[in-house]
Amino acid sequence: MRSQDIDAVRHLPMFSGMTDDNFEALVAAAFLQNFPAQVDLIREGDSADFLYVLVDGSAELFARNGGRETSMAIVSPTSAFILAAVLVDAVCLMSARTLTASRVLMIPAEHIRLHFAEDKVFAVAIASELSKAYRQMVKMHKETKLRPAFERLTNYLLRLSKEKGEATSFTLPADKKTIAALLSMTPESLSRSFGALSAHGVRVQGPKVHIDDWDALEKLACPNPLIDNPEVGLGVH
Repeated sequence: MRSQDIDAVRHLPMFSGMTDDNFEALVAAAFLQNFPAQVDLIREGDSADFLYVLVDGSAELFARNGGRETSMAIVSPTSAFILAAVLVDAVCLMSARTLTASRVLMIPAEHIRLHFAEDKVFAVAIASELSKAYRQMVKMHKETKLRPAFERLTNYLLRLSKEKGEATSFTLPADKKTIAALLSMTPESLSRSFGALSAHGVRVQGPKVHIDDWDALEKLACPNPLIDNPEVGLGVH
């Protein structure tokens, strides 16, 4: 395993407080795998045998029911996912697949539970990360319930821009069908909303987004910190 991969995992909040010995024992039991794009990592309903840590690339968490499918989250490095299922030894409620070629660290679930029971600092860090993940889930639920489609897209683009230092040009993290599902929109509604944004200086060329006037977009979006502010340090889904 490359030293930079270990360093990236080590700096995740849940692992940063562990002693070197405990962290090294955890990593020694793990597997680092390279996956091409569009490979299923997890299937909902399966047992949570590993904690997955995305070291490089991108992944999508999604769910299916009754012949329908929706995107739940897009995971970027460095993030861990299905932590809750791992801790309670339960089945996965979501599926996961790579969006791009990705490098994933897979830590056996029993080792996570063992250290959770024996390492107080690790247990407190996990409780903190799960609390942040819950709060982020509430914010996403509020957005879906309280904002029409156009406002959801406008604020989503603003958040992506802020993540990149208020960039006025950036690439969408997934294809537009996935973005639509993530925002609880139909592809047609997403297309109409992008079209409406063109009147406000937002230009979309394939996966590229260009913002002509960042301040004007922020004024249009009217972001609400109780919905739009990220939970600091969140690297867990």
